[in-house]
Amino acid sequence: MARPIDGLLSCPAPLPHGDIVQLAHGGGGTLTARLIETLFAPAFDNPHLEPLGDGAVLTVGGERLAFTTDSFVVKPVFFPGGDIGSLAVHGTVNDLAMCGAEPLFLSAGLVLEEGFPMSDLERVVAGMAGACRGAGVALVTGDTKVVDRGKGDGIYVNTSGLGRVRNGVHVGPTRAVAGDAVLVSGPVGDHGIAVMAAREGIDFETSLVSDSAPVIAPVRALLDAVPGTHVLRDPTRGGLATALAEIAVSSKVGIQLEEAKIPVRDEVGGACELLGFDPLYVACEGRFLAVVPGEEADAALAAVRSQAGGEDVRLIGRVVAEEPGRVILKTRIGSHRLLERLSGEQLPRIC
Repeated sequence: MARPIDGLLSCPAPLPHGDIVQLAHGGGGTLTARLIETLFAPAFDNPHLEPLGDGAVLTVGGERLAFTTDSFVVKPVFFPGGDIGSLAVHGTVNDLAMCGAEPLFLSAGLVLEEGFPMSDLERVVAGMAGACRGAGVALVTGDTKVVDRGKGDGIYVNTSGLGRVRNGVHVGPTRAVAGDAVLVSGPVGDHGIAVMAAREGIDFETSLVSDSAPVIAPVRALLDAVPGTHVLRDPTRGGLATALAEIAVSSKVGIQLEEAKIPVRDEVGGACELLGFDPLYVACEGRFLAVVPGEEADAALAAVRSQAGGEDVRLIGRVVAEEPGRVILKTRIGSHRLLERLSGEQLPRIC
């Protein structure tokens, strides 16, 4: 049950992480952040890692490059709207786009379990190849390992990506300022609910399809129109709420949202209500958040809306100086709710 904090509703405090790795350490929420902040960041401390964005921006020979890596363990391997191969490509090129970069090259590492059907591997590879063509990137190197039967859950995929950062573009999780507008490029929660329904064999008698797709075109249009965009972020693990909570903390600002303006498909909202999930914490794989100067919000909306995949972009809130580090949601009934990082693992194995 939610508990009141300073007159707001909040999720219960997460349990201590203890002495073992838990599923929630990979969920993108509070325990993931704690793992990064207390273990990984101190061990590998360097200025390129410090921003902790969707990728690292590096200067090489006078050129700004973005570099990112991600691993995919989604279950089931095939789901409505995609598969682990296309998802891996989309997730990686989207991380590069969130750095303000044009994706160029990818690598792929596949960990296969002995006994995995070759026909399924062919489908995964076809999905990856089609996604590369759709995103305009080349997969230029890779690696394959096979583990003993029963030790690998079929297939895991790791992808890394390299891209060129656009001239004059400087985006990052610490750059939001009071007066900025907050946009989301389309309905949230589609991917997580579609994967969960496929995994559990639940038939909602409605079309639940993952939003997995590249966001390169709408991001490109946005940066053409508003090169001074401050933050780009894809709301994957932990969903929209966790992504915005991290931006608020990193930028030391408050963020005010209006629930009525956040797009959620009726079928996704209905499934979440039935199953007890909050769509604001459900992962997306073909959406992005943009924090832009408030006076350029209309130009940003028009630019994103002009591209396939951005037709349903919405202005959902604003950045304020008050209550730094907090995201406050004005609900449909007029009350206010505090949105914090996801404290556990709401939907495991969705990416």
